[in-house]
Amino acid sequence: MISVRFYRSQNEMVLAACDEELLGRTFRDGKLKLEVGDFYRGEIVAEDALPAIFAQATNINLVGKRCIDAAAACGLVDRSRVLTVDGVPHAMVFYV
Repeated sequence: MISVRFYRSQNEMVLAACDEELLGRTFRDGKLKLEVGDFYRGEIVAEDALPAIFAQATNINLVGKRCIDAAAACGLVDRSRVLTVDGVPHAMVFYV
């Protein structure tokens, strides 16, 4: 399951999504720190709902393998550009 949360800012619709089991955890790798906190805490949805949810966003913050896999399957994420912090993948998608 995936936690999703939308934020509205003027004409922007920002989506924060993470694999549910990562909520509340912090990951470190050298100087990198990835906190999966309340920013990502939202409605819990099934992975197959993600393509329709992605379509509503103007930019997307993703944490976790299942989120990244879903975004890659939709052509939104190039896996070679995914940042990994302590084994946890993180990606951002911006529409221009």
